[in-house]
Amino acid sequence: MKHSTRSVLAAAFASVAVLALAGCGSSDPLEDDAPAAEETGSASDAIVVGSQAYYSNEIIAEIYAQALEGAGYEVERSFNIGQRDAYLPSLENGEIDLFPEYSGSLLQQAYDPETEARTADDVYAALVEALPEGLTALEQSTASDQDSYTVTAAFAEENDLQAIGDLADVDTPLTLGGPAELEERPYGPDGVKDVYGVDVAFSATGDTTVEELAAGTIQVGNVFTADPRIETEDLVPLDDPEGLFLAANVVPIASTDVADEIAEVIDPVSAALTPEGLVSLNVQSTEEQRSPEDIAADWLAENGLA
Repeated sequence: MKHSTRSVLAAAFASVAVLALAGCGSSDPLEDDAPAAEETGSASDAIVVGSQAYYSNEIIAEIYAQALEGAGYEVERSFNIGQRDAYLPSLENGEIDLFPEYSGSLLQQAYDPETEARTADDVYAALVEALPEGLTALEQSTASDQDSYTVTAAFAEENDLQAIGDLADVDTPLTLGGPAELEERPYGPDGVKDVYGVDVAFSATGDTTVEELAAGTIQVGNVFTADPRIETEDLVPLDDPEGLFLAANVVPIASTDVADEIAEVIDPVSAALTPEGLVSLNVQSTEEQRSPEDIAADWLAENGLA
């Protein structure tokens, strides 16, 4: 099992601290105003919050960490620890107490590769059932980081577009742009025809999808819903009520031992985190080069959660 240097050092420090406290032999329980770790079965008071090696995920993890600290918890950060194969064992064995995840990708990649769930609510319900003993899904956010069909705001306004199905009423020919493999994927041209009755041509635009949307050489692009260019380039991800795409909503995964206790702090964070809000957080990171700590602190204050 892999451990980050930070988490190993923190664990060592915690062990020394526990031994030192045991040697003192006298402590006043009335002085302990923070939530008691004994109630959760933890070896220390710290809630360990983890994150992927991905700027957007680290921002969300920092929001969780600061929200918990504001509620009086001691928090240990174990950030930038790689992708799912690197951190999931530590989450499952209780070394990490809280992690921002993405519902559909976690469900499909880790627990149910053959899942037929697609919409946000169905995916969340399936994930709750699929999680192993010891892990609990707290309330999911409406914010997501997943594939979408996206158009420019001008094209959406011109054609009164809100959902993917509205594309069927557009009079002019439509070209869908995205990575080359999109043409053969279930949510590619054949998929959108089957699910929504929308006819599109296809262009393999790869990394230039957003640029070609802006130029008008394609009308619809396969863009991730948390991409900061949604804000900076004035784009609109279309709603997907029929679940053409596998929903990947931001969902906090917690150790069951502490889940009920920290839900009082983390669930309001999930309720406040919107799709547009997540994009804005990412813009502050990529465009404004702000630190996750500053981004999180301002977001919590702006949403009355500080």
